[in-house]
Amino acid sequence: MRSVFGLVLIVGLGLAGFAVYMAQGYINRTQAELARERASRRPPEPTVTVFVAKKALPYGTKVTQDDVVAINWPKRALPPTAFTELKGKNVKRALFVEGQAQPRYVTRPISQFEPLLASNITGPGQDPGITSHLSAGMRAFAIKVDVASGVSGFLRPEDRVDVYWTGQSSRQIGGSGGEVTRLIEAGVKIIAVDQKAGGDMGPGATIARTVTVEANQEQVAVLAQAQATGRLALSLVGTREDSQNHTIEVDRQALLGITDKPAPVVAKPKVCTIKQRSGSTVVEVPIPCTN
Repeated sequence: MRSVFGLVLIVGLGLAGFAVYMAQGYINRTQAELARERASRRPPEPTVTVFVAKKALPYGTKVTQDDVVAINWPKRALPPTAFTELKGKNVKRALFVEGQAQPRYVTRPISQFEPLLASNITGPGQDPGITSHLSAGMRAFAIKVDVASGVSGFLRPEDRVDVYWTGQSSRQIGGSGGEVTRLIEAGVKIIAVDQKAGGDMGPGATIARTVTVEANQEQVAVLAQAQATGRLALSLVGTREDSQNHTIEVDRQALLGITDKPAPVVAKPKVCTIKQRSGSTVVEVPIPCTN
């Protein structure tokens, strides 16, 4: 009986020791994994509260508090014109300025969860019309177009175009004035097509009648004179293209590869004379020329 009790005691001690060994191994592995995780864990990145659109907002929409939601945005990637306050006195940081009841409006379509920036909404009480799309010192100028001169209706606001003028040239080409095509402005920004601005046009091509471009006062004068004295045509510039205003001019002769040749010089026959006096009169008498 004592031997059985002793055997059971020995087996129990062995199992207890094995359990302690397994538990110690599990604890050691858990502590090692926690230590590795703490070592590899980076400190949390600082964030800033930014207000984004809760839903898609089309052009001209009045911005209300129900249209926006606050999210945490990485501070290092914060857009410089983002709104970080819902209400406040600073018009640059606060989406809704205290003491001002004038609303803000969307100046271009905003997608869902896109940050609201000073570049895609107006200032408090500002008209969301075409003036909100003009840069400082710039003017809006309308150009009449059709299916040919308007790039078959594929123009959209925010596109850039080169403007070509075709008309009668005042210089003499081959003895008479000729028609010439010249690049007058390069990389002009479109801000509206017909009565639509801000990129709120539907899919597909739309045959426009007028295209409104952004230009400075000198460019406006050039475009106005060109439109009054000839025909204007637009050439769409690619998004990766850096259009520059080089001197480009093509006339009919250049188009056909005709070059002006100087007229041959016809040598005049040499006339030799001698002077003879007859009384008080001097007369020139032709004679054969000798070298």
